[in-house]
Amino acid sequence: MKTSRSEIRPRVDSRVLVIRWLIVCSILFLVGGLFFFQIRNADRYVQLAMNNRLRVIRIPRVRGQIFDRQGRPLAVNVTVFDVMAYPVDLTEESKARFLEAVNRQGIPLSSEELSAGISRRFWAPYRAVAVVSGLTMTQMTSLLNDPSFPSGFFPLPRQRRDYPAGPLTAHVVGQVGEISEGELASSGGEYAGGDVIGKTGVEKYYETLLRGDPGERALQVDARGRPRGDLDKKDPVRGGDIHLTIDLAIQKKAAALMGDFRGAAIALDVKTGEVLAIYSSPSYDPNPLAWGISSAEWGPLQEDPRHPMINRAVSAQYSPGSCWKAFTGYAALECGAVTTKTQITCTGSYKLSNQTFRCWRRWGHGQEDIIRALRDSCDVFFYTTSQLVGIDRYLSLGRRLGLDGPLGIDLPGESRGNLAGPEWKKGKGLGAWFKGDTVNYSIGQGYLLLTPLQMVNLFATIANGGTVIQPHVNKDLKPLRRDPHLNGNCLSIIRKGLKAVVAPGGTGWRAGTWGVSVAGKTGTVQNSHGDDHAVFIGYAPADAPRYAVIYYLEAGKGGGKEAAPMVGQLLAFLLEQDEGTKENDRAKN
Repeated sequence: MKTSRSEIRPRVDSRVLVIRWLIVCSILFLVGGLFFFQIRNADRYVQLAMNNRLRVIRIPRVRGQIFDRQGRPLAVNVTVFDVMAYPVDLTEESKARFLEAVNRQGIPLSSEELSAGISRRFWAPYRAVAVVSGLTMTQMTSLLNDPSFPSGFFPLPRQRRDYPAGPLTAHVVGQVGEISEGELASSGGEYAGGDVIGKTGVEKYYETLLRGDPGERALQVDARGRPRGDLDKKDPVRGGDIHLTIDLAIQKKAAALMGDFRGAAIALDVKTGEVLAIYSSPSYDPNPLAWGISSAEWGPLQEDPRHPMINRAVSAQYSPGSCWKAFTGYAALECGAVTTKTQITCTGSYKLSNQTFRCWRRWGHGQEDIIRALRDSCDVFFYTTSQLVGIDRYLSLGRRLGLDGPLGIDLPGESRGNLAGPEWKKGKGLGAWFKGDTVNYSIGQGYLLLTPLQMVNLFATIANGGTVIQPHVNKDLKPLRRDPHLNGNCLSIIRKGLKAVVAPGGTGWRAGTWGVSVAGKTGTVQNSHGDDHAVFIGYAPADAPRYAVIYYLEAGKGGGKEAAPMVGQLLAFLLEQDEGTKENDRAKN
């Protein structure tokens, strides 16, 4: 049966209509999709497109350098090379080829170390990170020419920190290291993962001055991540240089005299507060720490029972021993408890209630006045006067001299010491303060603790006529000066006593055998862990003081025997340096 033409047309028209509607809907869908992707999400997809061809390299900061007072370099920058890569571009194949290349060139790197190095630098996908650091020009050239070296890795020169004096200035100059995750989190966006930051010493204290500002390089790359040219570049801003008060020649002499003893040595200018030498023993080499060491190397350094990384000069707290008698002697004079005419008989012991306190000289010193008591370091004289002065006057004087807290040296980690006293003892749950505590206090024992810096600064104050000056290591720093309102006549008497200490017959006579006039005080401190500590603090010239020096020797046995000669020799060296400088100045004129 045939279908008529009139019956076919309605069917065809209905099919065409459906097809037309499908075409229209498809067009509307495509237009809508284009609108959605190209208009509403334009910024996002433009950024994604840029990310396929844009890489940002953060150019490391160039730190300012550190010099001694004569311009000798203490912390410098040396050009080395880092191998950089973008985490987003790294594949297992490229990493394997890279490892093959570096190992063939004798550069130790495992796959675990490579992965850890990438992940611990807190990277953003399109920001380059260093996968190998600190290569020399020779190493970098050899690596780039290795047949296995893959595309996507590239060299970036940077400045590595070097410390020419090594252990000699480790505690004062300090060292840098890679920023930690905690430091990064608290930096307020000032740093990025992989940045270098001051960790100790001057490097840490003056971080904001030394660090400079990083640069940035916007790099165009192709689809395989290969560089195709710079889009933009901002050069780094170099950090500021610092000239220290430290004299490297004096520092070397101070360290050489210390030898193998554990302890601290400090040399101060009594008129300016400048630190000419500050040495802590034992020391360590800061260079490997600045360049990056493994946990296997770091562990033994941290666990070393000698604690080489502690700056004993400013962080360790010790009993000052008999050096403290200059302080308690002054307190007795100032309050009128004694005069130069006061005579006290030393029989070798002092009785207080049912307690007996021994003098170091068991058979006694006989009749002693304040000057002879300092010369002989007579314990009984100071035991007796302690009950006339009292702990409150001692504490008041200590606060006036700034010994109740840090002195404010421009180095990190300064301890505050411990003037102790009744409130402190009670607060520690140690009970009431007894008269016997004051007896021990009078000779620098008991609960009293000071840093070597506090001790030598006390003697600098005595030497300069009574001004407390902030010790400092930055030559451009203007130190704080404070007047503790000391009595000039009382100071003069104490200085006579300190001069007698170094005269023939005094406990510190060995300090005066080096051709210069020295005044000072010996100290021998009881040590429950072994031999007694030895300390001597002196200044020179005795009648017109310029420099004060301390040597504090852990387990040094005797201050007069071991520490006093060291102080005398360093003071002689300081004054020789002065004469040499004057001769050079005269020659120039």
